[in-house]
Amino acid sequence: MGRLIAVVLFIALLIPAALLTRGWSHAAERRAAASAGVEFVPATPTATAQLARQAAHGRRVRRIGFALGVALVVVSVVLFAEASVFLWVPALAVGLLAGVLLAEATRPRPRWALSSPPRRQRRGEQVSPWLLWTMRAVVAGAAVAAWLLAEDLGTAATAIALAVPLGGWLLAEAALLRILLRPLPAEGADVPIDEAQRTWTAHLVVAAATVAGVIPLGALLLRAAIDLDDRVADDGTGLLPVALVAGGFSALLAGLIVAGFLLTWLKPVRQTSHALA
Repeated sequence: MGRLIAVVLFIALLIPAALLTRGWSHAAERRAAASAGVEFVPATPTATAQLARQAAHGRRVRRIGFALGVALVVVSVVLFAEASVFLWVPALAVGLLAGVLLAEATRPRPRWALSSPPRRQRRGEQVSPWLLWTMRAVVAGAAVAAWLLAEDLGTAATAIALAVPLGGWLLAEAALLRILLRPLPAEGADVPIDEAQRTWTAHLVVAAATVAGVIPLGALLLRAAIDLDDRVADDGTGLLPVALVAGGFSALLAGLIVAGFLLTWLKPVRQTSHALA
């Protein structure tokens, strides 16, 4: 009976990953709608220059993030020698995520005229509040897990486990605050382009910060399960290791799924005006 309960518990704890996948699928539809809206406005020199400027900035900063990832790989080799082979992919991923977040947090301000009096979007028009609060909950969970396991992890590992999700969260919140406070354009033809760029930024930073939080959370949960008895007792007291393993795998799966969405969303906003042809 205990094993059956363990299997049911394992399956139940994989449900959050499925819900997160559904939420990000809806986010992809929202981005597609914003992209379609851009096609219904005429291409103006100001808008074309703005889109090219934003695209160049994003590529430039993401290259810096890749260089940071390579540098982290080199540092891991110096510090851990042969054991660093298991850290190469995580180190490179941290650099790439940092590049995405920095690119969005430091986007140059648009050069078109802003509305007066200022008109601003609501947060719900930029990104789903459910996805936003999921990101925050994941980061909080990773920080709490790192704090609880600090004695077992050691100072260096605990610092890394805290710095990655918290750093990603801070950059994401900075980018979200910028696009929330910036007024909308004064010209109606610029509004769809501006809204699409805000949608791009909001989804990129929330996705990147979610990955930066959920992957460490999954690893920490699996690490915690190693220290517990892996036998499932009939009275149910042995279900904690199963819950930790299931939660860890669910978090890792969710992180990989969100990362898949993120990789497909790195292309900048484009305007070809096919709808007006």
